[in-house]
Amino acid sequence: MYKVVFEKRAKQDLTKIPQKYLIKIKRKIDLLGEDPRASGCKKLQGFKNLYRIRSGNYRIIYQVIDDQVIVIIVAVKHRRSSYRSLG
Repeated sequence: MYKVVFEKRAKQDLTKIPQKYLIKIKRKIDLLGEDPRASGCKKLQGFKNLYRIRSGNYRIIYQVIDDQVIVIIVAVKHRRSSYRSLG
């Protein structure tokens, strides 16, 4: 079981998402603690240990640190703007 932690900007992202989408997004995040590389996740090219998973029109971008058994939620954004701020 992986421990799921949030970066500050990911917490801020969650406050901007409409309530009707938050339930599904939080459920997906909870599942990442059980299996961070479940079906449907994609490794982001050009980044080390950075993955994304879809939840409707939103993307949950996260990092997996296997030796510490941690999943760090980096960002939760709408698909249009999800990759712009990762650089």
